[in-house]
Amino acid sequence: MPSDSSSVTARSSRSTGRNIAWIVVGSVFLINSLLTRLTMPANRGVSDLSATLGAVCLFIPLLWLAIRDLRRGQLRMNELVVLAVMALLIRQDHFTAGIVALLMLAALLIETRTAQGAHAAIESLIRLTPTRATRVNADGTESDVATATLAPGDVLRLRPGEAAPADGQVVSGRSAMNEATITGESLPTDKAKNDNVFAGAINLTGVLEFSVTRAGTDTTLGKVRDLILNAEQTRLPMLRIMDRYVGYYTPVILMIAALTWVFSADITRVITILIVACPVAVVLATPTAMVAALSNAARQGILIKDIADLEAAGHTTAFVLDKTGTLTTGQLTVSKLTPQPGVVPDDLVRAAACAEQFSRHPAAQAVLSLAHEAGITLVKPTEFDEVTGLGLRAVVEGRPILCGRASWLRDEGVLIDTPIDDETSVNDGASRIDVAVDNKHLGWIGLQDKVRPEAAAALAELRELNIKRMVMVTGDRQSVAERVAAEIVCPEFVAECLPEGKVATVHRLQAEGYQVAVVGDGVNDAPALAAGTTGIAMGAAGSDAALHSSAIALMNNDLHRLAFLIRLSRDTRRIIFENLGVAITLIVGGLALSGAGWLQPVPAAILQVAGALIVAFNSARLFRHEESTAPTERTVT
Repeated sequence: MPSDSSSVTARSSRSTGRNIAWIVVGSVFLINSLLTRLTMPANRGVSDLSATLGAVCLFIPLLWLAIRDLRRGQLRMNELVVLAVMALLIRQDHFTAGIVALLMLAALLIETRTAQGAHAAIESLIRLTPTRATRVNADGTESDVATATLAPGDVLRLRPGEAAPADGQVVSGRSAMNEATITGESLPTDKAKNDNVFAGAINLTGVLEFSVTRAGTDTTLGKVRDLILNAEQTRLPMLRIMDRYVGYYTPVILMIAALTWVFSADITRVITILIVACPVAVVLATPTAMVAALSNAARQGILIKDIADLEAAGHTTAFVLDKTGTLTTGQLTVSKLTPQPGVVPDDLVRAAACAEQFSRHPAAQAVLSLAHEAGITLVKPTEFDEVTGLGLRAVVEGRPILCGRASWLRDEGVLIDTPIDDETSVNDGASRIDVAVDNKHLGWIGLQDKVRPEAAAALAELRELNIKRMVMVTGDRQSVAERVAAEIVCPEFVAECLPEGKVATVHRLQAEGYQVAVVGDGVNDAPALAAGTTGIAMGAAGSDAALHSSAIALMNNDLHRLAFLIRLSRDTRRIIFENLGVAITLIVGGLALSGAGWLQPVPAAILQVAGALIVAFNSARLFRHEESTAPTERTVT
């Protein structure tokens, strides 16, 4: 079933087709009139008749647009054009009327085609999903089925060169896939068993079989498309102010035209004023830049929910960055096992792994991975309660287990002999999970997380963009925070920071006058993301929580995208102001020249077309606003 946006695009395309037909027919009559006038100057009747027919053909679509606006209770540029052309027709200057109508229709066509092109670029996202899929039946045979019939649980086979028709998880095979349409990542991603597959991604090498998890509009690609379309419908604060006063524009222009007629009694000046006052370039100035920026951002794997969020990003003066999963890979590995005397290491790991089975925290996944590698048999907990930022409680085989911060375990009544700032953990900067069974301390597990290789360079880029403050926040201990902060060259950091502490850090920076962008994983950092001026979720591909908990979502984990986002925002704002400057200059200058009698109707119409083209081409520069992917050598001090 077609979406509302698709229906609107289809209606707009049909309307454009009709206007083009009128332009072709009218142009033929005008050309015939001109040729007849040049070749048969004595036979003016044929020339005038042809000019009249051409002017009428070109006037009809303008008249229809003006009537449509009036029926909607709107006063727009179409009414000014209709009045100007009607005045020329009444003066029986049919050829000039036809030329003016032709040029103004051309300007309207530029506006319409620009909007249609932007919608087409957005709609092409959803067409990346193939209409047919190869489903693997229970007996191993294949069936060619329509993508619309796919359901979660179906197993699909994907051959080299084919695009994934749905989101899913690999069940067998290995391959490399191009996920640029979803994540903006130009390099292929290796896929193996249990890896995620996104609809629209292209399989490059091997054969994959994957189980469908989401199909149709529920896929990541479908949600991406919807978010971009919703963003395209939003308005900048500046535009909301303009919308408030746009209803006064046409009456003011009509008053200026009336005063010009009163003082000059020159109808040509009045007609020219009506033509130059048509705000074609003003109408195009902002939407063309916005859609170009949104499309480019989506191509780079950056989703922007509201165009105002893109504008706000350019004003950012401080960043608050979560550590785990943002500045680090988020893939923790067990680096140390420190059981209490008399406790077997396997018992320490087994207790922690059993309790952590229902947790999605990276620390839990690291412990579970170690347990699986060691071949430890796990028992599922009968009770489970996760305390955000502190740890978790679970009941396994009737025995209560606590896993988390040593300070929290102590608050829960567990006696811990070893100091929390144990010298062995301070030296290697490892995170620490303490484990207790039946309120007896079994020991602690040390975890380490690797810093993203591009983190230091990405923060250096932000400093070059005049970002004045960058603060790393983490729930980890001081020693861990110090190690990571030293690697990424981030002097400011807050360790042992609970979710409310992250929010407090954001509010403190805002109170000091900074425009704060918060970068996190979109799940655990939701309160801080909401508190910041701009919330940016990392690694949002496939994550509904990340897509919906932030103003801006980065589909991949490349920190260089942050600097790209800031540059794109600032360039978009600059181009919008350039466009408005050109548009307003043309209108004000045109009104002055028209009132003085130095500008005629046909040159005025040409000026309108030129203004529309200048604005459209200037906005198109944002499509080419590319992020440099070449490695950059920087000396970080």
